[in-house]
Amino acid sequence: MSDESISHLFVYGTLQPGDVRWPFLAPYVADEGVPDAVGGRVYDTGRGYPAACFDEPGTIVGRTYRLRADRLEEALAVIDEEEFSVAGDYVRVAVKTALGTRAWAYEYGGGLELTPIDGNDWSRR
Repeated sequence: MSDESISHLFVYGTLQPGDVRWPFLAPYVADEGVPDAVGGRVYDTGRGYPAACFDEPGTIVGRTYRLRADRLEEALAVIDEEEFSVAGDYVRVAVKTALGTRAWAYEYGGGLELTPIDGNDWSRR
């Protein structure tokens, strides 16, 4: 499966419902999402948003959404712009979730002092 065919987004932080960046994602979701997880570790940046490192041991708790096919490119452009606007050099990467879904997710790139979050669950910090 090529990256171009990925139509899902795994979220673990402020893009989740009820958090500050949910309004950026909400217009583009095609379903209610499902509780899901991805291998890695999530950290507190101390700036009101988390950072995920998918190449570390652990399990990051989050939610996976199918994005609307008719607005997929727009959705990714809007969310990319928002994610790239904050410190941390975030990059969009392809991940495979615990449920077996290929999804996009945003990974921390560097430059901030990070504090591990117990349980790897931003919503329960």
